[in-house]
Amino acid sequence: QVQLVESGGALVQPGGSLRLSCAASGSISGIDDMGWYGQTPGQERELVAIITSGGSTTYGDSMKGQFTISRDNKKNTVYLQMSNLKPEDTAVYYCYAEMDLRYSEDDEAWGQGTQVTVSS
Repeated sequence: QVQLVESGGALVQPGGSLRLSCAASGSISGIDDMGWYGQTPGQERELVAIITSGGSTTYGDSMKGQFTISRDNKKNTVYLQMSNLKPEDTAVYYCYAEMDLRYSEDDEAWGQGTQVTVSS
């Protein structure tokens, strides 16, 4: 089993920056892609960014600020650098891991989420 724990969410003013972190523990050998999803009340989770084990990145279309995803495989941690944040970026951000089914009973894992609020 894999556990994902996010941190770094906060209240920031428009134009500000945050860096979210997600630390993975447990059966980390089964982790393939990792990423971030955002969710607001009443809506489905939307893709923010995905990064593969090899470092290739894919970004969704929903974010309004400037986001960059990265990972440190030695520390089993994925990051989301968020800059020039806008109120529309307000959401609960969830860490995501896509599992390799050769090594895991589950095909994905989710963190508990961390709240990002962009407001004056």
